[in-house]
Amino acid sequence: MDTLIVNEQPDTATRRPEGSEAVITIDHLYKSFGDNQVLQDFNLSLYRGENLVVLGKSGSGKSVLIKCIIGLLEPDAGSIYVLGENIPDLEHDALDQIRTRVGFLFQSNALYDSMTVRENLEFPLRRHWIDKTRAEVDEMVMEALENVGLAHTVDMMPAELSGGMRKRIGLARTLILKPDIILYDEPTTGLDPITAREINQLILDVQRKYNTSAIIISHDMKCVEYTANRIAVLIDGRCQHIGTFESLSRSDDPRVTAFFL
Repeated sequence: MDTLIVNEQPDTATRRPEGSEAVITIDHLYKSFGDNQVLQDFNLSLYRGENLVVLGKSGSGKSVLIKCIIGLLEPDAGSIYVLGENIPDLEHDALDQIRTRVGFLFQSNALYDSMTVRENLEFPLRRHWIDKTRAEVDEMVMEALENVGLAHTVDMMPAELSGGMRKRIGLARTLILKPDIILYDEPTTGLDPITAREINQLILDVQRKYNTSAIIISHDMKCVEYTANRIAVLIDGRCQHIGTFESLSRSDDPRVTAFFL
């Protein structure tokens, strides 16, 4: 059993698989903004090769959590071990090194409007000074686009793409460095049901092809059911419950079952 999760009792279906390795371990994490206590003694582990959804109401602190994980926000207290390194302790250069191994799919996609799709995908390679030849960069760009089914958009501008296509390009840019971990921030928000299903399938395809570990922030229950190996429920700043979709849907806590109605 994951002993770091102190605010709930996981069922047997959610115990740590024998021989699995924690790639993220969050221990006693606190984060507040003034008098607003967002995360209060939050504990969680992500294991290699799993998709872990963090489920919570809007404003519950889900996005704050992943911004702390990637070092965009500094926690008030606690540790966040990512691939063996405690994020709050890292200097800028060491943090940048970890970020090459952690992909972040922003809710807004965060594409640069003035750049072509190709230039958007090349940006993380330049940002992290990845030493590749022109031919190697071209190959990496095309492979990433092929992974999301959008190789034909390579010379298009973001304004020429639909919302679903921009989401796919954002994922392609995340994949270009072949990260060990991907953080998805509300990956299906604002998408029509058909496009949302396509993004959900892509999340699973990436997990299976690259054996990535992922934290998926969502309150879209279709996304949660389709993509999650485990679900952590964020309530009152804590990981109050963790389990499978099926086990949590039968929870006796009305704050949990409200998500499944």
